[in-house]
Amino acid sequence: MSNPLEANAQLNGATVLVTGGAGFVGSAVARRLAGPGVGARVIALDNLRRRGSELNVPLLAAAGVEFVLGDVRKPADLALDGRPVDLIVECAAEPSVLAGYDGGSRYVVEANLGGLANCLELAREHHARLVFLSTSRVYPVARVNALAVRESETRFVLEDQPGVPGASALGIAEDFPLAGVRTLYGATKLAGELLLAEYAAFGVESAVTRFGVIAGPGQMGKVDQGVFALWMSRFVFGGALRYHGWGGTGKQVRDVLHIDDACDLLLAQLGAWPAITGRTWNAGGGLANSLSLVEATTLCEDITGTRLPCSADLATHPSDVRVYVTDQRAITAALGWTPRRTPRQVLEDLYRWMTENAAILAPVFGA
Repeated sequence: MSNPLEANAQLNGATVLVTGGAGFVGSAVARRLAGPGVGARVIALDNLRRRGSELNVPLLAAAGVEFVLGDVRKPADLALDGRPVDLIVECAAEPSVLAGYDGGSRYVVEANLGGLANCLELAREHHARLVFLSTSRVYPVARVNALAVRESETRFVLEDQPGVPGASALGIAEDFPLAGVRTLYGATKLAGELLLAEYAAFGVESAVTRFGVIAGPGQMGKVDQGVFALWMSRFVFGGALRYHGWGGTGKQVRDVLHIDDACDLLLAQLGAWPAITGRTWNAGGGLANSLSLVEATTLCEDITGTRLPCSADLATHPSDVRVYVTDQRAITAALGWTPRRTPRQVLEDLYRWMTENAAILAPVFGA
């Protein structure tokens, strides 16, 4: 595996701006980069739009991260009073796959794409590197749902996909076809990837990682984003489960990556920058760390000792994907990185975090 210590040495004393820095992923990244063994000067910028993000502000302060209340849509907020920046980790986004379906698409476009354009201008001005957190949602919904699957007792299972580039029983790789409709969230992320490629002509060094589902402590899960955190929250704070779409069987599958594995990957990437810059990488839990909703329910029951009623909604939303599993052989070959935490550990860590912080989290999760 690429040595994170090399990244640590490069970042010691460097100024790092983490956008979306009070969000689930952004706050974890900011704290890791400011922590022991790395020692970067980290600034976390966030508009605190997502409920629960305000709870991360004191955690950032305790980790030595400077918090700035600001919005990536506003270049003046990103200017940071003229302070130089060496690295930008772009975590700011409207991450909901349902964004825009209610008729209000302006925020997702302005935050995800306009915000990135502002970050790229900042990187251009300061000759800063930029790490862009993209998403598996760049892959078109209809193409993903057209992949051959078989149905087992607990899940839909990808089969081999002869003749389909970037698709196999191991999941979806970087060269899977991109032509087609996705979601506004996915479209803005893909457009962002194209912007990054153009800014290379201006000397901006960047790397793109298309993540699958990231989960773990600190995630304020909702129906449209953070499903595994939402699932565990039902067991902790009460509420019923519902399997949406795909016949209401709960057999739809996602791979899940622990937030700590995601942070490990970021350090590995920074430690091997010449090898990863200028390219797009898929990263996630992979087939070994994938779960259907039915399987997640069973794990949550085992961890909590609680059973909940479960209903079914047979209608499949146009944005929904039956199976997504990350084929990340490219990044494993380049860096030696592979996830170390299992789906069970993800759910156990979520359960521990929720029960230990129940008083402050209950209002966020709607109890």
